[in-house]
Amino acid sequence: MLNNLFQYHPKLGNTRWLIILTVMIVAILEVLDSTIVNVALPHMMPSLGANQEQITWVLTSYIVASAMMIPLTGFLTRRMGYRKLLLIDITGFMISSFLCGTSNALSMMIIFRLLQGGFGAALIPLSQAILRENFPLEEQGKAMAIWGLGIMVAPVFGPTLGGFITEHASWRWIFYINGPVCFIALLLSFLIIKPSKGEKEKIDFLSIFLMFTGIGTLQIFLDQGNSYDWLRSNFILSLAVTSTLSMILFIVRTAKHQHPIIQFSIFKDRNFTLSTIGLALAAGCLFSVLTLEPIMLETLFGYTPILAGITMMSTGMASALGMMFSPLLIKKCNIRYLLSGALLFIAYGAFYLSTLNLSATQFNFMVGNAFVGFGMGLFFVPLSTYALATLKQDFITEGSGLFSYGRMLGISIGISLFSTLVTRLTQTNWNELGANISKLNNNLRLWLLHSHLTLNMPQTVGILQKNLLQQANMLAFLDAFRLISFTVLCIIPLVFLMKNVSLDSHQPMGH
Repeated sequence: MLNNLFQYHPKLGNTRWLIILTVMIVAILEVLDSTIVNVALPHMMPSLGANQEQITWVLTSYIVASAMMIPLTGFLTRRMGYRKLLLIDITGFMISSFLCGTSNALSMMIIFRLLQGGFGAALIPLSQAILRENFPLEEQGKAMAIWGLGIMVAPVFGPTLGGFITEHASWRWIFYINGPVCFIALLLSFLIIKPSKGEKEKIDFLSIFLMFTGIGTLQIFLDQGNSYDWLRSNFILSLAVTSTLSMILFIVRTAKHQHPIIQFSIFKDRNFTLSTIGLALAAGCLFSVLTLEPIMLETLFGYTPILAGITMMSTGMASALGMMFSPLLIKKCNIRYLLSGALLFIAYGAFYLSTLNLSATQFNFMVGNAFVGFGMGLFFVPLSTYALATLKQDFITEGSGLFSYGRMLGISIGISLFSTLVTRLTQTNWNELGANISKLNNNLRLWLLHSHLTLNMPQTVGILQKNLLQQANMLAFLDAFRLISFTVLCIIPLVFLMKNVSLDSHQPMGH
């Protein structure tokens, strides 16, 4: 696969592999930083003077800034050109990462994380657009597979790497290690990516303000909703109203404006629209598994963050394997069957996880993760390739940005909904299981006898409460995995609405 991709090309010379390497490093930077911080939050709390509730804004600020800037990727690229925007974003990401590492207060960290998320937002859609511009259609599956290794594996290895750094050094090095990686990416981008001229466009500041307000409040609504009990909180309710009104006004103004900052006409392309919806749904399910499972392993099974990270590594390795096969299958299989098969792998993996109990071993979890990961690898590459394959050349960067935002929005919604589901189901299960604790219950009598306990002993109540909470929480996680499996299966009908595209035709090269 690699020989054909890296051979000499008359328009690109021998730099083709360097282009893939450059954009992969650039994309990994953004994806890795969205997950590597998670395990370090408890260690940041005393240094930043924050409590458990406040420290989550370290994550929220990054996500909000990234979500606000991603849709502007196409507009900014038209004004600056690929290389200029890429160099600005990498430089800004490097500086803001260093500033995050030097933070001594929560307010400082939130400001610097906003900057980091803002500069990092365009890195994935830019790298994807550069690949689309520099490789003909028939080779994009191979190029996208290599690039996608970093995109899909980085979030899985992020918590493991973050746990290792935090345990053996300091949480500040989670940010400092971005420095040398950014420098390499900056140097390669300057040398390898060809400059392109930007176009002067009128800036519709009101549209930008409405979009920032709508997307920003939506992300905070999704991220903080569960903590504030959703619409029962005036704060969350005001966010929902603000987001809805802002987005409605933004869409109306954009539709009427002569120079819109986002070309909504891009959604007339059926493959792009269906691919974006499919990606949002799949990403929401996949990253919900990646978020919920480590929590379950650490709270119910007593895993350390590093051990939980090692358990999740099978997802990344299986994903890499799936991506190795996907370029070959793209040309030999109908896109509908390939994507459907990938979704079946993901659905089975999630369903397998829903059949486990508190006696499950690490191997059991790694098996389920392997199915999920392999499906991820098979799904991501063809979907990314076909999403942009039928777009006009002028819409490639815009499409990459909106496609990436679909992924981010899906992740935010998925994690919010499934986390809320686990919280609510745990309480429901607690009440239902607790109703069975009675002197008249023969099963309780047998358990007490087997445990050499009686209801009159003081420690019995504590032991019962602990077991009750464990079982209630475990059942909630299993129900969430089962619903994730069902949701993934519901994506399959969307896949069969897509048009099959021949990847044999040569497309003009970029720049």
